[in-house]
Amino acid sequence: MTETHHLWLYFLVIFGVIVLPGMDMAYVIGSSMKGGHRSGFAAIAGIVVGGIIHFFIGATGLSAVFALLPWIYPVMLIAGSAYIAWLGIGLLRLSSLSGPVAGQGGSNISKSFMGALATCLLNPKAYVFILAIFPQFIHREYGSVWVQTSILSIITAATQVLVYGCVVFIALQSQRRLAAKPHSNVLLAKAIGVLLIITAILTLNGGLSQMG
Repeated sequence: MTETHHLWLYFLVIFGVIVLPGMDMAYVIGSSMKGGHRSGFAAIAGIVVGGIIHFFIGATGLSAVFALLPWIYPVMLIAGSAYIAWLGIGLLRLSSLSGPVAGQGGSNISKSFMGALATCLLNPKAYVFILAIFPQFIHREYGSVWVQTSILSIITAATQVLVYGCVVFIALQSQRRLAAKPHSNVLLAKAIGVLLIITAILTLNGGLSQMG
């Protein structure tokens, strides 16, 4: 592959997509607030794996199934939004929060990973990206489709780690600054819970509006 200028353009596009608040970012914030940095980075790992699966779907042409079966979109939209809302409700129900809650064993880490993977796979906007944007950066004259897909996948994964890693850091720094004030810390967690619920509502409303 001799041409690489489109890779820079792809990076700018995918950076813009990732940095915009959405279901994946909401899940990373929620996991970090409830479980600390280990749960936060486990969530990032789950999202990265989910992204790789998305690219596999795009490269094999399985994404056409979602175009042929339009009812899958609203089902995934509702399921993904409900999952994020459920996480937000969990934060609203917290009565105490002193430091990283999930630094309490590997079970929470695995839950964060699997939850993030599910959130990513249930995010219908990811499939819209695979259907509408991803094909624009695959050029047969540049070589193997699988090699190109792998390169784009690596760029995406690295960008996700960079952006969501910063999100984990910011969430935990905010939490630690309030560590001496348990009541304020709980209020912050509840505020994040409200943010997650609003994100779920806006995602669902936006997706259904596009369908209409």
